[in-house]
Amino acid sequence: MSARLRVVIADDERPARSFLLALLRAFDDVAVVGEATSGKEAVSLIEQERPDLALLDWQMPELDGIGVVRMLRKDRMPLIAFVTAHDEYAVKAFEVNAVDYLLKPVDKPRLRETLNRAQERIEHEEIVAEQATRVTAAIESYEAATRPPYLERIPIRQREEVVIVPVQQIACIVAEGELLNITTIRNERHTINFRLKDLEQRLDPARFIRLGRGILANVDLIAKVNVMPGGTHVAVLSTGQELTISRLQSRSIRERLLKL
Repeated sequence: MSARLRVVIADDERPARSFLLALLRAFDDVAVVGEATSGKEAVSLIEQERPDLALLDWQMPELDGIGVVRMLRKDRMPLIAFVTAHDEYAVKAFEVNAVDYLLKPVDKPRLRETLNRAQERIEHEEIVAEQATRVTAAIESYEAATRPPYLERIPIRQREEVVIVPVQQIACIVAEGELLNITTIRNERHTINFRLKDLEQRLDPARFIRLGRGILANVDLIAKVNVMPGGTHVAVLSTGQELTISRLQSRSIRERLLKL
């Protein structure tokens, strides 16, 4: 009898995670070696457990399924199958060369097909060896092809008028619940009802960088980065604002700003 398929699951919604876990445990040839409640946890778990297959929720806050794949070291990348509640992402999952996709609520026979497909790939070791390179290249091509034009200005409704804020004048964007607080280089403050993740996709990544789960900052306005006790960092903007950098994003900040 062949070794059991070692699987990791990642989903920020506990009911969905528990349901998938129960289905997997019903298969004798599967061993669930870990479950993650966020993309950040998924990266650590995958690199630690080295599973054969990772079932990743396509949409998770701060670090989604594709973000997890991008953060993984190539020598630690397992086979990837995305789990999504929306049909529109199913095709995209295949466009990025995932081994499979699963629509929520996950159907047991359909899950069995995914597991069989993963087993077949594992039996062909050369395919697994190429997985990391193929998935990474596919994700980059997919994102380049589907990326909408970057915003140059943001319209903000204020009572009976609409204020047009040029993106180049934005110092930072901080999420507070379902609201986004926008601060300009002149310390003008505006509030819009919009998801940070959706707005981030419309902003030029060469101009804005994520500092934490709910914070985007203008890269050119980061004047210094303070190292705090415990290894955390605080970005100080030229406007005087101080923004905390999450541990997850600290690695990106060090690579992008703190090295010659």
